[in-house]
Amino acid sequence: MIHLSSIPVENNTHPEDWKSILSQSKITTKELLDYCQLDQHPLASASAEDLFPLRVPHTYLAKIKKGNPNDPLLLQILPQKAEHIPVTGYTNNPLNEDAYSPIKGLIHKYPNRVLLITSSTCVINCRYCFRRTFPYLDHRQSKDEWKAALKYIRERETINEVILSGGDPLIQNNDYLFWLLSEIDSITHIKRIRIHSRLIISLPQRIDKEFLARLTAIKKQKIVITHCNHPNELGADVKKAIDSLSSQNVTLLNQSVLLKSINDNPETLKELSESLYDTGILPYYLFLLDPVEGAAHFDISLPQAKAIYKQLLTKLPGFLVPRLSREIPGEESKTPIGVM
Repeated sequence: MIHLSSIPVENNTHPEDWKSILSQSKITTKELLDYCQLDQHPLASASAEDLFPLRVPHTYLAKIKKGNPNDPLLLQILPQKAEHIPVTGYTNNPLNEDAYSPIKGLIHKYPNRVLLITSSTCVINCRYCFRRTFPYLDHRQSKDEWKAALKYIRERETINEVILSGGDPLIQNNDYLFWLLSEIDSITHIKRIRIHSRLIISLPQRIDKEFLARLTAIKKQKIVITHCNHPNELGADVKKAIDSLSSQNVTLLNQSVLLKSINDNPETLKELSESLYDTGILPYYLFLLDPVEGAAHFDISLPQAKAIYKQLLTKLPGFLVPRLSREIPGEESKTPIGVM
């Protein structure tokens, strides 16, 4: 078994140095398997890295159970043979987002809110990502180029909420990120700023003292949507970051994706909701998989999803039950999935 020095362990990386951790997040399938103490994996395909690069920080790797090929965290990031198999109905543009982008870097699908593509990369590449084939180069923005999108928002007073997404917006350096947040904060009719981030779960060291100090200058209502699919992704490191955000009056919600062999049972979803709430995050959405090419092996049928959710309803108080939903191109909101 090869143990690679190129993948750091937690005790030799400064806990606050998120940029250093980020810089080492691009690895190979072989390095991933070596780190997880697996000589091979029956599902693995190194060539799937050509379809979608493998990125994962060691802070996430450290939570994978070594020697377990079925670990639910490992399966979310492992390049797989199934990604090469074309499946009818799975496309490179499952949500047809180009149709809702009147301005470079901006997506306006819903009447009162817009989404800004503020980054082209993430610290962790989840293999089921609905934007794994998104044309990020077409939306990459400099500060000067953001002026058109900001003008679009300023001229439409029906817009009262701006969402920062990507990629992951928190992968940006503080100068760039807080310049953009300040510009949005200055628009009178904007009530809320929402940040969607997987990074807080996979690299919680990002929420450092400088980030928190600069966040105090943003006066609009601040909402952070984390992305956590399994309770094993949580821990003391995430709790510390969430407590810090809560101290800044940030509303914290979570969205998950219902994934085959990851969280497709009511007991795991129950534990996830309970663990999120103990961490300081309220469960918000449980999404059905978006049909992006290369991710069909994560999907479960609609009847299965409804059956799982119906059982989940009996195991949790109502405020801990996320909304089972899907996104349908052309609809003006997320579509709830009825189970009764």
